[in-house]
Amino acid sequence: MTKPSVAPFALWGPMRITTWNVNSIKQRVGHLLGFLEEARPDVVCLQELKCQDAAFPRAEIEAAGYAVETLGQKAYNGVALLVRAPLTSTQLLRGLPGDAEDEQARYIEALVHGEGIAPVRVASIYLPNGNPAPGPKYAYKLAFMKRLRLHARAMMASEDALVLAGDYNVIPEPVDAADPDAWTQDALFLPETRQAFRALLAEGFTEALRACDPSPGLYTFWDYQAGCWPRNQGIRIDHLLLSPQAADRLVSASVQRHLRGLEKPSDHVPVTVELSDG
Repeated sequence: MTKPSVAPFALWGPMRITTWNVNSIKQRVGHLLGFLEEARPDVVCLQELKCQDAAFPRAEIEAAGYAVETLGQKAYNGVALLVRAPLTSTQLLRGLPGDAEDEQARYIEALVHGEGIAPVRVASIYLPNGNPAPGPKYAYKLAFMKRLRLHARAMMASEDALVLAGDYNVIPEPVDAADPDAWTQDALFLPETRQAFRALLAEGFTEALRACDPSPGLYTFWDYQAGCWPRNQGIRIDHLLLSPQAADRLVSASVQRHLRGLEKPSDHVPVTVELSDG
């Protein structure tokens, strides 16, 4: 008996939401287009575009069937939301509230909806790295996390299904690193960082990937240093946090780790959740 082929995603729910730090959209646009064709996600949250809005490859993405919203920044940061037709995005918010002087492009949010699909508010987040710690970069990271928590709390009050997706630059637990001892002095794993992440979760969020797969060895980032990828010396820092209304619709969550094996890949791979239609 011939074994049937397996699609990239075992379950095809009505809404698939992916987060992916592409580490330069100009260098990775071919990989992104291949992923869009392969996986057909409904919403894609991109981080680390490293380009201004005008330089984003909008025409190529739109030709693949996606509407594009960006918050870009020259050479650094940058986030985007891609929404596959016939879904649409409204109530767009560019930039995380709470600091009018913050010019870093790290947050974009929209309400995604369509006929027959319960709406979902989706945010693409590129949380600061924070190194070296202590120092001003780490202080900015913790302040950003507090702003995110307060904004999330305000959004929770609307009782919309909410997905906070992105590169959090947070290793939540020792199991989320192949070698946790190597990260003890890093801003991604410091106790204050992990405490701030737990405080965000305590607002009522479910960490989608861990809700579906508690096993060790589940990573989303492998450094470019020689041997990290082939030896699976990774960390898990890309997360999708679901409000109770979104968590009730959670069907599956998965890591598309095979994309790390492409030629000239991003050091991150996509993470995808599937939500029922509500």
